[in-house]
Amino acid sequence: MKILDRYLLKTFLGTFATVFVILFFVFILQTVWLFIAELAGKDLDFVMVVKFLAFSMPRIVPLVLPLSILLASIMSFGNLSEHYEFAAMKSSGISLQRAMRSLVIAIAILSFVAFLFANNVIPYAEFKFINFRKNIAQAKPALAITEGQFSDIGMYNIKVNKKSGENGNHLTGITIHEKSQNGDGSKTVIRATNGELVSNEKTNLLQLVLNDGNYYQDIVPKKYEDREKLPFAKSSFKKYRINIDLSKLNKVDTKDESVSNTNNMLNVSDLKYTLDSLNKNRETEIINFAESSNNRAVALNDNKAPALSKKKPLTKNLLSLFDNKKKGEILAAANSNIQSILYSIDATKADLDLKKKSINSHILSLYDKFVIVYACFLMFFIGAPLGAIIRKGGVGLPIVFAVLIFISFHFINTFGKRISQEDGLAPFFGSWMSSMILTPLAILLTYRATNDIGLINLDIILTPIQKVFQKVFQKIIPSQNKE
Repeated sequence: MKILDRYLLKTFLGTFATVFVILFFVFILQTVWLFIAELAGKDLDFVMVVKFLAFSMPRIVPLVLPLSILLASIMSFGNLSEHYEFAAMKSSGISLQRAMRSLVIAIAILSFVAFLFANNVIPYAEFKFINFRKNIAQAKPALAITEGQFSDIGMYNIKVNKKSGENGNHLTGITIHEKSQNGDGSKTVIRATNGELVSNEKTNLLQLVLNDGNYYQDIVPKKYEDREKLPFAKSSFKKYRINIDLSKLNKVDTKDESVSNTNNMLNVSDLKYTLDSLNKNRETEIINFAESSNNRAVALNDNKAPALSKKKPLTKNLLSLFDNKKKGEILAAANSNIQSILYSIDATKADLDLKKKSINSHILSLYDKFVIVYACFLMFFIGAPLGAIIRKGGVGLPIVFAVLIFISFHFINTFGKRISQEDGLAPFFGSWMSSMILTPLAILLTYRATNDIGLINLDIILTPIQKVFQKVFQKIIPSQNKE
């Protein structure tokens, strides 16, 4: 039996290695395609480009590994069935489960390696990738402006619809958010039809020349009731220049690694520690808000409640105790306090929602470390029985089945995680939704392959239809004979 185990391992692992290399190369090309516009023609040397791509490669493994196992298992077992090698095994008393035993051990080892990779290598590579990309963007400011998304440069967040020109210095469809410097929460938005980046190696200034645009600035009133009106100042311009000081941005060490707080950079122990801190922080904020709201209500009651005699019964209309001028002052103060409380509630709720999303993202990252382990087993127990059932090797039909199954798995996984991140579903179910849905398929295929049942039993569908047609024909033929 050791000869059989060696033969199956050699067949499967050889196919797996080939498929993994090919798929990994395809996904690397996709990564190059995504980032080549940012890297090409920006005065980056070859070593920096290679580092950039090398740090982005490990994130591809969780996608490539399950798909490679699925496709390799379908191809290997399909090829064995196509050449009647499984028939020879079964005639010798070797069941499908016995044939899969050595491969299950290999998948277990591969899953353990995948967990170590996801828990150690991927967080480290993500840590290096984000910091390296940040440092490149700071050292080469033109890289920091990306089409279709906001880019942070100094005191400005800049978004452009399109970049053109030899160095990408001609911009179209520009939107700029200027960060508030006085801390009052005011916002400044600048929009322009087009513009140009002008830089000089001899100076530390990056000049952004804007053409045909508008300048909007929020005005924050001191009274909360006036904030609902959302007042702002607007002005238009034909040409507007923004000077960005690069003296601090250019003092960048590409080995600096100051960013270390994203959930994808953390291993299991770090995620557990961070989740504990995030939950405590959110709970503390809820308690503090409740206490401050209660103290505010008590203070309002102490300061604004009218002085009434304990011997006299309370009147139904407290405002009747005051003249019209005093009534107006009380109502204005009450309205101002209510608006202030509502504003505080909305701001706190938005902050708590953001913190909850951050907690959900960290929980999803924690479960992802274990989902990849189960996904390896799941894809094997789907692919191996499926290959034995369809009895087709090669790269034709197996690729069709593998792509359909993996797209379903990946779509359900992405859909569940998105819902969980928005707190519409528990993170546990969001992470494991695809595995829960496809596990019955793996059980069904294993059962059918073990008992030599086809993929679809057409007799169950066709037999009732045949009976109906037979009854119809039996009624029609006698009637024709009578005529």
